[in-house]
Parts: sequence; C-alpha cells; structure tokens
Amino acid sequence: QVRLVESGGGLVQAGGSLRLSCATSGFSFSLYAMDWYRQAPGKQRDLVASISMSGTTNYADSVKGRFTISRDNAKNSVSLQMNTLKPEDTAVYYCHVMRVSVNYWGQGTQVTVSS
Repeated sequence: QVRLVESGGGLVQAGGSLRLSCATSGFSFSLYAMDWYRQAPGKQRDLVASISMSGTTNYADSVKGRFTISRDNAKNSVSLQMNTLKPEDTAVYYCHVMRVSVNYWGQGTQVTVSS
C-alpha cells in the first residue's frame, strides 16, 4: 500500500533552516507529482510546494525564494529545504501524493519557529 513517512521537523529560531524529507513506498514514485502541505493550528491545510514528474516546481507565494522542493527518484523520496524560517512558518508539514484520484498523506512532522 502507499506509505509516506515524513521526518526532519523540529524547533528552530527565526532565520534558521530545516530540511524535511518524505520517504515513500507502495507506488511508482517517479510517475507522480509530489507535494508538501502545511497546517497551522486552527487553520486549513495549505499547499506549500509541488514538484512534477519532470522536476518542474511550484511554490506558494509566502515561501518563494526561501523554500526548495526536490525529489530523488532513485530513493523514492521528496525533500523540502526551508531557509530563512519565520514564526509564521510554524505548522505541521505533510507529504502528499494523489494516485488514481485518491489523496495519500503522511503522518506529518511538526515545525516550530521561535521569534
């Protein structure tokens, strides 16, 4: 079955960096676009970054120039490099894939940015 497992979250001061990783299994990773979403307390889950099969990337305006999404098809993994973090980046970050019209999510990893 499809499995997504995030790692790399933590507590960091404003201006710092974190790198999130998502290990996947159960599907042909190289054939699917992958996404990172985030959800802050009391707010909806929002798209942060996407990467297509071919490596084309898209970002939410709030993270452009600070975050970088990448994929490693040999390792079936997707990463999110987060630089110049701000307190408003605090959220649970989720890895996501849509396969055969079904949304799959990881368990999420907490990112907390202190001011």
